[in-house]
Amino acid sequence: MRSSQLDLVFSALADPTRRGMLERLAEGETNVGTLAAPHDMSQPAVSKHLRVLERAGLIQRTRHGREHRIRVDPRPIEAASTWIEHYTRFWKQQFDAVDAYLEARAKQTHPPQRSKERRKR
Repeated sequence: MRSSQLDLVFSALADPTRRGMLERLAEGETNVGTLAAPHDMSQPAVSKHLRVLERAGLIQRTRHGREHRIRVDPRPIEAASTWIEHYTRFWKQQFDAVDAYLEARAKQTHPPQRSKERRKR
């Protein structure tokens, strides 16, 4: 996925209204009115959110007469998820290396102390 497309996906997902719309669309294709119903906003505001989702490739719109039908397209989310997984593995490796370094460092600066019995001898 190109960086600019990834930017559009993350930007679209940053808004709770758009995430809510995508959650509803995960249940299946629907019309604009059904998507707009749970949100207290004007039709132009709903249309603007849908344009952002379309630009990011997260939804597809088809027309059946006067009705616009909307469905989710999972491919951009899958691509973003792959990108996140790659960096998750990278950062886990980095954190594991830091942990190993700190453990080794702690052993060097704080050698194991002898038990009290050994000191008495």
